[in-house]
Amino acid sequence: MILSGGIEVVDCTGVLGPETPILRLPPELAKDTPKVEVHKISEYDGNGPFWAWNWLKLGEHSGTHFDAPHHWITGRDYPDGYTDTLPVQRLVAPVNVLDFSKEAGADPDFLLTVDHVKAWEAEHGEIREGEWVVLRTDWDRRADDEAAFLNADETGPHTPGPTAEAIDYLIGKGIVGWGSQCIGTDAGMAGGMTPPFPAHNLLHKAGRYGLASLANLDKLPPKGAILIAAPLKIERGTGSPIRALALVPRG
Repeated sequence: MILSGGIEVVDCTGVLGPETPILRLPPELAKDTPKVEVHKISEYDGNGPFWAWNWLKLGEHSGTHFDAPHHWITGRDYPDGYTDTLPVQRLVAPVNVLDFSKEAGADPDFLLTVDHVKAWEAEHGEIREGEWVVLRTDWDRRADDEAAFLNADETGPHTPGPTAEAIDYLIGKGIVGWGSQCIGTDAGMAGGMTPPFPAHNLLHKAGRYGLASLANLDKLPPKGAILIAAPLKIERGTGSPIRALALVPRG
């Protein structure tokens, strides 16, 4: 189907480089991931006359990335909760794209509720076991400006995301994981929710996966696409930058 042109491959990944927005946490709470660095080893020169290559400095959770269960304290006891032990069969699955870009555009603190999800299901069909669910907010359009992407002020970050009840509902549906176009899988205000950071807390407690800083979700249908979201096989990795690809039927 791909070679015949019946399938379009959509890149749902942002560019990974020194200008990639990186999460900023309160210094009294945690230590931040460093900015991405790309260092040249050689480029057809005395350090390597026939080849070009680089070495990288980056965090596991930089750019478009995958959160494994071991990333959060609630998922620390899963033996298959690392990037090198998780079952890869789960990483390629149908994806449900919940489009709430208008709501997020009007209110950066927009929160997805259970009622929102149920209304979406009534229109597009039931979310089923083993599927991905991603929230389209078109937040990726801010990704070339870290300040706009993080959207923080003296009261904290203001980015859209899910309520705890919405995540709990989706886990009950049997989803494989949840994805966001923002810097993380939670809303900016999630630190003050119950439980704190509910997407992280509840997803990883249930052995599910998270995807963050996704791009180009506006090119996907509500249903019908297959999402491939595979992390690097990092030994005891808590996450990994990914190249997220969606297979979208044409016509």
